[in-house]
Amino acid sequence: MLRSVSVDGSSAFLTVKFESGRTARFHALWLRDNALDPSTRAPGNGQRLITVGELPEETAIAAAETDGATLSVRFRPDDKVATYPARWLADNVYDRPQRADSGWLPETVETWDGTLTVPSFTWRVVDQDPKARRAWLSAIGRFGFAKLTGGPVEPGAVVRVTAQFGFIRETNYGRTFEVRTEVNPTNLAYTGLGLQAHTDNPYRDPVPSLQVLYCLENSADGGESIVVDGFRAAQRLKATSPDSFALLSGHPARFAYEGSKGVRLRASRPMIELSPDGQVIGIRFNNRSVAPILDVPFDKMTAYYGAYRAFSALIDDPAMGVTFKLAPGESFIVDNTRVLHARSAYSGTGSRWLQGCYADKDGLLSTLASLEETAA
Repeated sequence: MLRSVSVDGSSAFLTVKFESGRTARFHALWLRDNALDPSTRAPGNGQRLITVGELPEETAIAAAETDGATLSVRFRPDDKVATYPARWLADNVYDRPQRADSGWLPETVETWDGTLTVPSFTWRVVDQDPKARRAWLSAIGRFGFAKLTGGPVEPGAVVRVTAQFGFIRETNYGRTFEVRTEVNPTNLAYTGLGLQAHTDNPYRDPVPSLQVLYCLENSADGGESIVVDGFRAAQRLKATSPDSFALLSGHPARFAYEGSKGVRLRASRPMIELSPDGQVIGIRFNNRSVAPILDVPFDKMTAYYGAYRAFSALIDDPAMGVTFKLAPGESFIVDNTRVLHARSAYSGTGSRWLQGCYADKDGLLSTLASLEETAA
């Protein structure tokens, strides 16, 4: 609820006071641009019907009042009147201290190490209960990965997992791909070799932001799955060596893939990617796919490799990894922009067969937001 509203003498902004005692300022042009009425936003989909160029450059506040539940504003020179719910204003306050530090994470993200208990959910319950599906998707959003157990042991089940929240992103590896030993493999993932913790497809821009792996057979000795929180590794690097953090976040590495005929993939992005306001938004780390690094100044290259080695050592630290072995009918999803996954080597006895696919977080986050709204 709103307690009061006052208009600045310049008419360029107003100040509201909430019942909590919090105050916030809103500019006239911002309020006019974000008006919620049907002439400004399309009913049903909420998309804006006006362009910023259509707003009068001299937009100002002619009058404002509140009944506690809503704020009513009349603008000049067009005499437009718009109303804003108090809750909407509270959710969209921008008059607040801005983050000045580098490497921060939002409250919705919880970093972890090897002590984490694997977030695990049951296929049948997730499939039938929206509340359970919401908890599963929420865990992926918070921790960057989650496991699903008790699924059918049949090829293509990985597609059904992905359909719970979004859509498959097809790549040169196909709509789905098989993770098992091949003769003359196009990727080292299709061997029995152990793999260092890595993010997939760093040579794409944008990268597939989710990977789904589904187990159909796993009787081989070894072949355990290992996941590492890249955001926790970045936090540790910043804490122990801020200069190394600055080097890996301030200079792009290069990644490349040429494993298939007619495929030449290239990308240039930092190993630790930050948003303009300093939030850690992505990790790209894959020793198999690093191309010659060309975008670091000569006098910083030695230090850059020192930072690269330090980050690699943190990722390889056994205390950072969560290890588990998938059984047939089990699957897990990783946020490929955050969580690195690895595999221990496995022998030629027995068999190991996973099916995988890629998807993107926008579908998962959209489904989660919809489920949360329905539950509210």
